[in-house]
Amino acid sequence: MSKMMFDYTKSILERVSFDPILFCKELEKAIKTLLPYEMEQLQEWLLNFIVEKPELKQSLLLITV
Repeated sequence: MSKMMFDYTKSILERVSFDPILFCKELEKAIKTLLPYEMEQLQEWLLNFIVEKPELKQSLLLITV
């Protein structure tokens, strides 16, 4: 079940990546719902994802501990 939630979260974030504000809002939702080990996976995915989209770099502030 949790793998499905992680994949769903990634798909949502990919779809809203055109808008940095909306992306941050969806990322905040994901932070509240994902498990700690999923957050580590999300952080790794996000680092790779924003390489192509530097306008989303601000979203890293939400997940860094």
